Amino acid sequence: MMNISIRMSPLVLVLALSGCWLDDDKIEQVAEPEPVMVRYEVTVTNLTAGQPISPLALLLHESGRLWEVGQSASVALEQVAEEGNNQAMLATERVLASSAGESPILPGQSETLSISIEEKTDSLLSIAAMLGNTNDGFTGLNALDLAQLSEGDSWEGNSFAYDAGTEANSESLHTVPGPAAGGEGFNGARDDRDFISMHPGVVSAPDGLPDSALTVAQRFDNPVARIRITRTQ
Repeated sequence: MMNISIRMSPLVLVLALSGCWLDDDKIEQVAEPEPVMVRYEVTVTNLTAGQPISPLALLLHESGRLWEVGQSASVALEQVAEEGNNQAMLATERVLASSAGESPILPGQSETLSISIEEKTDSLLSIAAMLGNTNDGFTGLNALDLAQLSEGDSWEGNSFAYDAGTEANSESLHTVPGPAAGGEGFNGARDDRDFISMHPGVVSAPDGLPDSALTVAQRFDNPVARIRITRTQ
């Protein structure tokens, strides 16, 4: 039997190896997948007859609650409750995503906002807004777990009126910032009990609070708002 030996010259060997590298270069790179966006549509309807609801603050976060009944309000919540200013609330450190309303929601009207986040379906959703014709009344939603919502699902519920406990409910011309009085907004001094509670409601001048700038038109019952949340993506 004849043994055949094949020898490659150094030049041929180099060219052969170069061909291998060129073939490797032709392998297509796998593209990184696009991030999956999770989007929610939130509609808030004002159920009161005489309380404008300040521009909404919508927050997605991982843990914690915006407020606790019986506990002191944060300064960010105080600013919402006393003058409807939501800037500090939107900038809260634990916030993952946020959305803000552009204008007050008048009685009987609704506003719809969208809020989205990348690749996270178990966020907590919170909402906060002022009842404009009060001293420090507010309403909202506190850390609703969105893990229950698949794409296309909706949640609907009522929101109630809370008292931030940061300003006495004098209802006076100088302390209620809403259109019924046009008084002062946020004041850093706290002259009330300094803990959050359910709001006792508006008394008004006709019903026995002589210095009140409010009338029976600004009175309200719970619930003060209706909230609908739909996961759209």
